[in-house]
This record gives sequence, structure tokens and C-alpha cells, in this order.
Amino acid sequence: MEPMSRERAIREAKFGLGQVVRHRIYPFRGVVFDVDPEFSNTEEWWLAIPAEMRPRKDQPFYHLLAENQDSEYVAYVSEQNLLPDDTGTPLRHPQIQEIFDRTPDGSYQRRPGSAH
Repeated sequence: MEPMSRERAIREAKFGLGQVVRHRIYPFRGVVFDVDPEFSNTEEWWLAIPAEMRPRKDQPFYHLLAENQDSEYVAYVSEQNLLPDDTGTPLRHPQIQEIFDRTPDGSYQRRPGSAH
């Protein structure tokens, strides 16, 4: 079986670039700005997750411009822990405007020429 190309993996991922998602367990949400076809972070990061909550590595992982009630940050989350966020509530993360434009329907579209 040939390895999946990055472009093919993004098309097959459940969530797309610019999509707003929320975490299945923790109270945060964010907009997807990159997708890894499978886990691509450090082993130390992965092992820091409690064993009973540690996600499989063989699934897409999403880079999010994330926010919770108190702060904004970048999150790295497995597909199994994300759900679509259909609230339509705008995100306040300050980096969103560097990468995305908000469309009339409330979704986010990559800005032409954005670095990510």
C-alpha cells in the first residue's frame, strides 16, 4: 500500500481547513488551519496525555487556532476528539485574520497568500 500524500490525506480528513470544531471532552473550540494525515508531534507530547485518554496515532491530527473561555492558543487534536461546531459564533483568536477571511455564512476561508 503506497503512503498517502499530504493532499490526499487532507481531502479524506473528516474536517477541512477553515472549519470550526469543538473538542469532544474539553470546553474549547477552534478553526482548523492545518491537518496531519497521522500523528506528527513528539513522543514526549503524546506520552504526556494520560494513558486512558491517549488517542491513536493512525488518524488525522488537526492544528487549531483554539480558544476557551479564558484564552486563545494553538492546539493539536486528534480527529477522534473533535466534533463540528455549528453554533455560528465567531471565534476571537487574534491570528484568524492573518490566515482566514470570514464568509457571509459564518465559515472561514483561507486568505489568498496566507503563510499557512
